[in-house]
Amino acid sequence: MVDLNLHRQEYKTVGQQQAEPAPTTASRFDPRRIYTVLVLAPLVYAIIRYLPPLAFSGGVLLAGALALFEFYRLCFNDRSHPWQIGIGLTGFAALILGTHRPDIIVPILLATVVCSISVPLLSRSPLEQSLRDGAMTLFGVLYLGLTLSTLSMTRLLPLGEWLIFFLLLVTWASDTGAYIVGTLYGRHRLAPTISPKKTIEGLVGGLIGAIIVGYAARWWFLPELSGLDCLILAILLTITGLWGDLTESAMKRSVGMKDSGRILPGHGGMLDRLDSLLFTAPVFYYYVTLASRLRVIE
Repeated sequence: MVDLNLHRQEYKTVGQQQAEPAPTTASRFDPRRIYTVLVLAPLVYAIIRYLPPLAFSGGVLLAGALALFEFYRLCFNDRSHPWQIGIGLTGFAALILGTHRPDIIVPILLATVVCSISVPLLSRSPLEQSLRDGAMTLFGVLYLGLTLSTLSMTRLLPLGEWLIFFLLLVTWASDTGAYIVGTLYGRHRLAPTISPKKTIEGLVGGLIGAIIVGYAARWWFLPELSGLDCLILAILLTITGLWGDLTESAMKRSVGMKDSGRILPGHGGMLDRLDSLLFTAPVFYYYVTLASRLRVIE
């Protein structure tokens, strides 16, 4: 006679095995990521190295405006209106260009706040919804405008072009190291509910990449930074870059989207490409101007 209890136990064991989560593995390398970098890297280098700070701010303005448009698409979906997006883009542009005229920053912020909270007066949406949309309009300006403005502020410092190169190289080295190591060796999830592909192994790989590139950059073109500064900055930029990445991932996951856009082949949208920089740029600027002021600024 067949032992039904034995079969039930075997079936239960198989079911438990199927329910167990598989080890975290990242997707294969996308060659389009490399092609995109090969196209954009020389352009970014030329703008930073050979053009004046105002031209660099123009580049930040263009990239940030694309990212802000993607952010509003995530927040508003089909509810957005051209004038609403126009308020946000105008406030953002004024903040970026206002770094060349610090005396107008406060009036810019005041005007943006007034326009944003006035959205319910111009919208036909329900009052509660239009109030939320106005708040998100203002938040988008602050989220991208205040963070990316520190890029322009860094470029205006003495040694500004070399500081920008250091910031970009270390941030991208951290992202790239985390991507490569996470793809090849990632097993232990770092934030499974927000970004399932992020792993502890990837974080370690990003930190190693940031440290190596940070010291290489100091040796190559920025000897004014001390060795301790390089180590501290590598750690800070890796942690804050990851934090910025996870923050944007949480926003996308909350609305059920994988990428903020498709403007950059292999990288997704502009917001996807800038998410780490939104957090590393302010940290870098204030560390350089405060903690390393005697070694870098003077």
